[in-house]
Amino acid sequence: MSHGGATVVGGASPGSVPVSHGHKLVTVDRRVRVTELVLRILICVLGVLAAALVGSDSQVRVFFSIEKKAKFTDMKSMVFLVAANGIAATYSLIQVLRCVVGMIRGSVLFSKSLAWIIFSGDQAVAYLSLSALAAALQSSIYGKQGQEEFQWIKICNMYGKFCNQAGEGVASAVVVTLSMAIVSSISAYSLFRLYGRNKRQGSRRW
Repeated sequence: MSHGGATVVGGASPGSVPVSHGHKLVTVDRRVRVTELVLRILICVLGVLAAALVGSDSQVRVFFSIEKKAKFTDMKSMVFLVAANGIAATYSLIQVLRCVVGMIRGSVLFSKSLAWIIFSGDQAVAYLSLSALAAALQSSIYGKQGQEEFQWIKICNMYGKFCNQAGEGVASAVVVTLSMAIVSSISAYSLFRLYGRNKRQGSRRW
């Protein structure tokens, strides 16, 4: 029906019809931010755990009255893994603080420059973690299985405790790397949706 020249649909004018689209966007944004916060906390905790497990890893064996000590510094890939996870944990701690402050204030990321910094940082740390993990996995395989062509013995047969602890550290690093990949996707979403928002605002002006 019409009232005063305005068409009323279902007893309400078009201007008073509630729109849930904005509420859905807020809900999605809240879920994304909570997911990001949880993942960054996970990266921080497991990054410290991986660095601690590998960094403190050592074992002493006696062969014919001669002591031989295996330590993580004997394998450069493990040193790289410790450094990479330390960097990932420190970086994630800073981002956790940013996320917490943003959630307390109820603010949403609207600065393109800040979004680009976060996106670039996440990408750099993700690739760093992936590179360190790949190198550590390769060394772990050689330590576990050896390499007959180069006459490399199976180190883990002699240093079982050392290899088991290193394996736990590498497993933690795997979760860190996967979590960083997801966080990088989230930061990419947060960045490029700003450009989508600007396009929608520009189309409304027309």
